Amino acid sequence: MDPFVAVDQWPVGQAAVGVVRAKGVLMSRGPVERPFPLASVTKLLTAMAVLVAVEEGTVALDDEAGPEGATVAHLLAHASGLDMDGSRLGPPGRRRMYSNAGFDILGQLVAERAGMPFATYATEAVFAPLGMAATAITGSPAWEATASAADLCAFSRELLAPTLISDKTLATATTVAFPGLAGVLPGFGRQESNDWGLGFELRDHKTPHWTGSRNSPATFGHFGRTGTFLWVDPDVMLALVCLTDRDFGPWAAEAWPALSDDVLAAS
Repeated sequence: MDPFVAVDQWPVGQAAVGVVRAKGVLMSRGPVERPFPLASVTKLLTAMAVLVAVEEGTVALDDEAGPEGATVAHLLAHASGLDMDGSRLGPPGRRRMYSNAGFDILGQLVAERAGMPFATYATEAVFAPLGMAATAITGSPAWEATASAADLCAFSRELLAPTLISDKTLATATTVAFPGLAGVLPGFGRQESNDWGLGFELRDHKTPHWTGSRNSPATFGHFGRTGTFLWVDPDVMLALVCLTDRDFGPWAAEAWPALSDDVLAAS
């Protein structure tokens, strides 16, 4: 069965989707070369650029950054104590508070250390090497990037079989950082274990969630307010990219898990 049949019935103007393995794209549908605004899927691109900077020695995960006592790792894992807009609501490592401001701080730190704008660093360190010509960070490293589904499929291949960073670094980034922290998963409510890696949201045993019931707990990725998502399930070595032109809402909370399950059933 074609897992994309349901996508044609979604209440969106356009949707571009792709199923990816490390060796290439298995199937795709829609305008995969069209750039879409990514919203918070931008954080995956930013996290990869920061991880490259870590391996280059430009920054370190334990470098102090953000509020007192916080580090680069705290900011990547939404555990710095900063809320969405940058207000400090508690000490680092106590709660999982989703923070755009934390990613802006990361971008500023890498830019200062590298001696170039963060968008330029991300292009040179990540996008150009992966052939992501339609991808650009146009503002905030937290939410202002545009990319095509084709580019994100190339990015997904990197997450399945890394070339820009080591396997060890990727494994660290996709393992729970500061485990046991409760918090709110945007769009899906409070989770007693709101597990996050270093920039990558982890499926683990969260419920409800934007991935499918067939996704393994090891699945990692992110979704964006502009109706976008990318997940990688390392247990089956498969990734799914989805970009749409309709903002996230109840339609997506219902449609995305169903699509994920259909893709996994067909693969």
